[in-house]
Amino acid sequence: MDDLLERLREHLPADAVISDPDVTASYAHDMASFCAAGSPAVVVLPRTVEEVQHVMRTATALRVPVVPQGARTGLSGAANASDGCIVLSLVKMDRILEINPVDRVAVVEPGVVNAVLSRAVHEHGLYYPPDPSSWEMCTIGGNIGTASGGLCCVKYGVTAEYVLGLEVVLADGRLMSTGRRTAKGVAGYDLTRLFVGSEGSLGIVVKAVLALRPSPPPQLALAAEFGSAAAACDAVVRIMERGHAPSLLELMDRTTIQAVNRMANMGLPDTTEALLLAAFDSPDPAADLAAVGALCTAAGATQVVPAEDVAESELLLQARRLSLTALETIKSATMIDDVCVPRSKLAAMLEGTSAIAAKYELTIGVCAHAGDGNTHPVVCFDAADEDESRRARESFDEIMALGLELGGTITGEHGVGVLKKEWLARELGPVGIEMQRAVKHAFDPLGLLNPGKLF
Repeated sequence: MDDLLERLREHLPADAVISDPDVTASYAHDMASFCAAGSPAVVVLPRTVEEVQHVMRTATALRVPVVPQGARTGLSGAANASDGCIVLSLVKMDRILEINPVDRVAVVEPGVVNAVLSRAVHEHGLYYPPDPSSWEMCTIGGNIGTASGGLCCVKYGVTAEYVLGLEVVLADGRLMSTGRRTAKGVAGYDLTRLFVGSEGSLGIVVKAVLALRPSPPPQLALAAEFGSAAAACDAVVRIMERGHAPSLLELMDRTTIQAVNRMANMGLPDTTEALLLAAFDSPDPAADLAAVGALCTAAGATQVVPAEDVAESELLLQARRLSLTALETIKSATMIDDVCVPRSKLAAMLEGTSAIAAKYELTIGVCAHAGDGNTHPVVCFDAADEDESRRARESFDEIMALGLELGGTITGEHGVGVLKKEWLARELGPVGIEMQRAVKHAFDPLGLLNPGKLF
């Protein structure tokens, strides 16, 4: 321990190395439940690439594991410390280095907060689409690590589609560049995509070149009430089948609606079984909303309410953004699942989740990025009740099994981390896991980077 601290401090400012156990304990875990976390030996907060390189060279020399972290808003335990590790927090590397309206790129450090970047590029008439629900807190480095998504994915896609190039510090301290800043480029293997979603297990992202889009027009939204989740899912199928391109298509079940109302007094229709939110940022959003509203009515909507202006639209979208936070108020703990299924199987996913909730006598609220089939069943339970905690974990596992049975995946945007290691093995199979481990070994032969995550 003394040798580790001494070596780290040789090339790091005094305030960048934290060894007080009371402070380091606060960096031990992210926001996931049921994920083991160890006690870090030290927390390091570098501000430069050279300081990150020094940390990794020191870790390699002393064979000390390193756990990279951003804002720790993750939901899979991917940022959880291991015993005796160096926690490498990148939140101090928070500069926007460049915004280029001609090339339509931004160059940023990993600690830049998603919302800060979005507002900065907006001043140039540009748009960075990925917008996780935690966008006011989460960092770009964390978004890259978990390949995160957001509400706009149905039209604009996820983080992986906007990362053009990276600078990465490897496990031994070498600096590597991947990708490009051009609109096109196919030179060699796509190592940039390999790092997106790798959860800090292959290298430390210290700079990212991100693609930007022109700012779209302000979006208008509508809310459609349904007497069942199945009817709401039928509306989703009709909307996508007819070729509509909403900028947002979100679903909230009755449990979620009631939770949001209790927490924020939003005035949502908490007597309905499902609420579908659709938005368009097209040249004529009112016409698109009218067409989608008609499809919702045909699918059985009991009421369709289009927003009259942008302010009313934003109020509706704020209700959706509050969903996960509101569900956390129901019980002392939550397990937030992240199962993505084909759109055609969305109704079966929601119906199956409801049956699982009944089987285990638990409250499970569901909010979903319905346009791309990404559901977030939230299991609410009393962490102090041993039996209820057991049932919560079992229901969580059944929900993931249901997703795989329906042709889906165990995670659409939250990552694997510690929480879903067993399920990653089931989804990929033994050959897939073998090849994943081979890639890991090529980049991190000593196994120092984020050990115990993914597999």
